Amino acid sequence: MMEQLLSVNQAAELLGTTVRFPRRLVAERRVRFIHVGRHVRIPLSALEDLIRDGTVEPAGARTQSR
Repeated sequence: MMEQLLSVNQAAELLGTTVRFPRRLVAERRVRFIHVGRHVRIPLSALEDLIRDGTVEPAGARTQSR
């Protein structure tokens, strides 16, 4: 089965951003993408990787010294 490919508009909607953000990611080659004719498609897994790689894990519980 072929991986789901998203348009730039769909990618923006999924990320909760304007269309400009995924366009910039493509222009800066910060996300995997595919040219389909004149159109750009972004694999769903590429966006999942982007989100995972940008996720900051919470620090452990902080203790106060007195």
